[in-house]
Amino acid sequence: MVTGLHSFFRRLILTLAGNRLVTRLVSRYGMRLGARRFVAGEDWEQAVVQVKALNDSRMSTTLDYLGESVTDTAQARAARDTYLALLEKIDASGVRASVSLKLTQMGLDISRELCVENVGAIVRKAADLGNFVRIDMEGSAYTQVTIDIYRELRRDFDNVGLVIQAYLYRSEEDVRSLAGLRPDLRLCKGAYLEPADVAFPRKADVDENFKNLIALNLGQGGRTAVATHDEKIISWTEAYIRENRVPKELYEFQMLYGIRPALQRRLADAGHPVRIYVPFGTEWYPYFTRRLAERPANVLFFLGNLLRR
Repeated sequence: MVTGLHSFFRRLILTLAGNRLVTRLVSRYGMRLGARRFVAGEDWEQAVVQVKALNDSRMSTTLDYLGESVTDTAQARAARDTYLALLEKIDASGVRASVSLKLTQMGLDISRELCVENVGAIVRKAADLGNFVRIDMEGSAYTQVTIDIYRELRRDFDNVGLVIQAYLYRSEEDVRSLAGLRPDLRLCKGAYLEPADVAFPRKADVDENFKNLIALNLGQGGRTAVATHDEKIISWTEAYIRENRVPKELYEFQMLYGIRPALQRRLADAGHPVRIYVPFGTEWYPYFTRRLAERPANVLFFLGNLLRR
């Protein structure tokens, strides 16, 4: 029953998020009313303060310059240039941070060639600076082309990783098919609204698939980032790592900025590699709504700030 209510709640939030009035209101007031809990700021100067604090707490970071669904070539190239400058700033500052990006932010909806050109430039710059780029996974309509572009980039670069979503039926086969590359995979449950013919509708099935993917990628020798705030999945992973003597260079726990900070610190204090995804930028609305949809407590936090105004 709880799982069914959560699923209904999640769909309701994601549906409302597409409403023009809701979009306008939250975009205008959201940062002041609680979005800043999940978004580290709107520019580098604000974000780097949070990155340094996390580094001081023995956690690495991944900076995500927010943006997606770009349909203008100039905007896609501007996003590319922002990432190129971001990599330079990371290098100059000495913070422990890599970057992640979305292919639709790089122009995938305009043309595949433009997207590959833009992402290739970012990965090349990261390689020159000894850094790393994570390609985020978007809705299921983009899964295959995202994997295809990842494979293309891996022909020339080793410093690029991918995200695989455990709620998709296809994900086990995707992980198996990538084994020859020994990929660096970020495994997560998935945050988009997907139909039942594409994704597991039951949380219990998603959780089982998640654990299966963790064991599968580690067993194939791929570096595995376990991206979750679910303490049951985390405890299962800790036991698996301990029992199978998985070296620290082959795994890390990844969590999102502003969510379960005490759990983040607990994992870091236990000696696990921990990385925090730190999103920033002015295009924060789609990211923020997905965070609200994940947990009722996130909405209560937002509404509480609204009612205190």
